[in-house]
Amino acid sequence: MHFCATHLDKKDFLGKSDPFLIFYRANEDNSYTTVHKTEVIKNTLNPTWRPFTITARALCNGDYDRSIKVECYDWDGDGGHDLIGVFTTNLREITRGGSSGSTYQPFTREVINPKKKAKKKNYKNSGQVTVMNCKIEINPSFLDFVKGGTQLNFTVAIDFTASNGNPSSPTSLHYNSPYQPNQYGSAIQAVGEIIQDYDSDKLFPVLGFGAKLPDGSISHEFPVNFNSANPYCAGIQGVMQAYYGALQQVQLYGPTNFAPVIQHVAKFATSMRDGNNYFVLLILTDGVITDLPNTIEAIVHSSGLPLSIIIVGVGNAEFDAMDVLDADNQKLSSRGKQAVRDIVQFVPFRDFLGGKFGNNMQVSQAALAKEVLAEIPDQFLQYMKANNIKPKPPQENVRMPGQGAPSIPPPQGGAPNMPPQQGMPNQGTSPYPQGPAPAYPQGGPQQNAPSRPPPPGGAAAPPYPM
Repeated sequence: MHFCATHLDKKDFLGKSDPFLIFYRANEDNSYTTVHKTEVIKNTLNPTWRPFTITARALCNGDYDRSIKVECYDWDGDGGHDLIGVFTTNLREITRGGSSGSTYQPFTREVINPKKKAKKKNYKNSGQVTVMNCKIEINPSFLDFVKGGTQLNFTVAIDFTASNGNPSSPTSLHYNSPYQPNQYGSAIQAVGEIIQDYDSDKLFPVLGFGAKLPDGSISHEFPVNFNSANPYCAGIQGVMQAYYGALQQVQLYGPTNFAPVIQHVAKFATSMRDGNNYFVLLILTDGVITDLPNTIEAIVHSSGLPLSIIIVGVGNAEFDAMDVLDADNQKLSSRGKQAVRDIVQFVPFRDFLGGKFGNNMQVSQAALAKEVLAEIPDQFLQYMKANNIKPKPPQENVRMPGQGAPSIPPPQGGAPNMPPQQGMPNQGTSPYPQGPAPAYPQGGPQQNAPSRPPPPGGAAAPPYPM
């Protein structure tokens, strides 16, 4: 909506007025709730305020005939704003305006000051407010896109740097306890169990970074199942199997570089921008980022893609750099280019352990999942709206979360209880290419993930550095 006013009353002794508008929604008990305030325009009786957007739910609870009260005030620095006048309308009247065909014709309402009207017999009004333009846009929901067949493609990236501690020690963040999952496993389960309901084939690529591989190379982007041609893991159980299996075959090393795994997923998101696929990258890490400038550049480059990045910090390290990446207050920028939108959500897992969540890991997992996934629908919708992508009509074969067994049979060989190397994706169902994994610079000589699976029985990891 876009409003202006003319011939407003002069309220300032040495000037004119500093007008602004306040919009109120009428409630069932005849009270009013403030829903919007315009900016103040200084020293004028004929202001034109900036256009603004508001949901119909906020403005009038979606009821086009519900009363909307608009008050016009003269701003005062001490907070004692003076009422210029008031008028009432409703959304039906505003949207209809003086419309002629498809062109919106502005319409005007008189602004009335009740005290002046009661005192002056010849009082007419205290000015006029005009609706210059009003446009209704139907905003589809996240679930509208899901019902239309949009797939969420979930990728996990796990930190295998030495700062996690020796996996054979109970103090290690990678320690495989027989009693409950470690923080890495808990985070994978918490987020994955929800995300997988929006992915029909339940096949997830899992990447590792910061490890010395069995062939002696150091990689910041390797398939955790050691199968470059098919890095998929079948279901969350397959992800967990691949993760624990990799701990037996790699040496935790370093440094902590995020850019390669972000670039890895961004490559596939770049080729699938039509709204049929949206990518979610879950990065699990224990420490400070080593390649912060490169990571920021990768995020800025990816901010216009169908991609969201969730970073879960495990352990008790300082995560100051993560707050920089989770740019809620100011958009990231790199090399003079600003991020199109905020695509990063960071949450430290320690905030969900103990305290009000107690020692119950399931309760902590549920709280973590709620927190880290909270921004995904809005980030998803921002991408779709920015690219003018509308949801497709609902598909009968799309299973919504919680609706029972899927109506589409699972892919061949993709049963969740199979080892991850055996879960082969159907051709055409998953966006991940079938072939060697792409190579990315590792900040030195080219170090690629091995293109062969480990030898039978697994390769022994080199001695852990003490």
